[in-house]
Amino acid sequence: MPFETLKMKVAMLNQEALDTLFTKAHTNTVWTDKPVTNGQLREIYELMKWAPTSMNSQPARIAFIKSPEAKAKLAACVSGGNVQKVLTAPITAIIGMDMAFPRKMPQLFPHMDAQSLFNADEKLTADTAFRNSSLQGAYFIMAARAIGLDCGPMSGFDAAKVNEAFFVGTKVQANFICSIGYGDHEKIKPRLPRLTFEAACAIVL
Repeated sequence: MPFETLKMKVAMLNQEALDTLFTKAHTNTVWTDKPVTNGQLREIYELMKWAPTSMNSQPARIAFIKSPEAKAKLAACVSGGNVQKVLTAPITAIIGMDMAFPRKMPQLFPHMDAQSLFNADEKLTADTAFRNSSLQGAYFIMAARAIGLDCGPMSGFDAAKVNEAFFVGTKVQANFICSIGYGDHEKIKPRLPRLTFEAACAIVL
């Protein structure tokens, strides 16, 4: 067997893992009372930090909303349909993007002066922050699922209010929010349709 084929065969996840991460994972909106520990939050980050980002920029910053007071503050920033989701979830993470991420580039990308590159181009900085924090946020969801948690990502919120409530005095801006915990699987809605490969993809030769 060719080495690359063997390598792919060994690296392939088993079906149980694929189900956990993809095929049987649902967006959760109703939660059990089982708590999420601070240790689990650290586990999520220790996995998601390996997400690939442009020039290793790592612009995502996460605020884990846990206390009743913090939940009430966040609930005041979200759309009506998301209020109870925030109030009842054990944790809701605000996936933010640090618009001042270039200051970390000497540490993260030390073999060239990437900081000056970003500082000279505001649009490049903004695009990089949004695109790559979104990518990191996707890894956040997969990391949470990988350690046995359910996820409920949301985009229905007032970003300006979230920024004022949680990121005042910083250069961090909210990208999206995601509740995590142990979902009540008896109350999961039926899965909605997905596009087929033919409808969504093109193989360009």
